[in-house]
This record gives sequence, structure tokens and C-alpha cells, in this order.
Amino acid sequence: VPEDQADKLLLASWGLPKAILEKYHSLGVVQMFEWQAECLMLGQVLEGKNLVYSAPTSSGKTLVAELLILKRVLETRKKALLILPFVSVAKEKKCYLQ
Repeated sequence: VPEDQADKLLLASWGLPKAILEKYHSLGVVQMFEWQAECLMLGQVLEGKNLVYSAPTSSGKTLVAELLILKRVLETRKKALLILPFVSVAKEKKCYLQ
């Protein structure tokens, strides 16, 4: 992330509603890693273009997907489909995203 865009590491700089930011903050998520912000700033990914990224387990891939989904759903007022690998993860995300 370029120095002049260091604020992009803060979740609050992505235009999310206060309620969503408060939920992330309650879980201890206030900012993201540089690579996560870089994913969100690539090309036209925020306008719905495709993004393929890879990172180790528990590195924060889900946060990138959640932010992309939340922004698109809120901006377009359309539904999103989130496919998860395990029932336990799906149940966790259902409660979390509600």
C-alpha cells in the first residue's frame, strides 16, 4: 500500500456503515493487513470484477471476501452468495453476518 494510502488499512476508510464497523471492532478487527487492502484496491474489484487470491490458512482471506460482499450488497441492494467449505464455518458466518 503506498504511503499516501496508508489510511486504507483502517476498516473505517472503506465506507462501511457504523453498525458493521462496530461489529468488527468488537471482534478486535480495526485494520487489515497490507495485502488485504491491496486486494481491495486492485483494478475494478470493488465494482464487481473478479479477484483471485491465495494465502495460508488463518491469514485473513475471509475478511477480504466479507468486505467485498458487504460493500456490493449495500451499494447495489442485491443479494450475494457466499460458499463456505464446512457446515460449522457456514453456521458461524451466518450468525456473524446477521
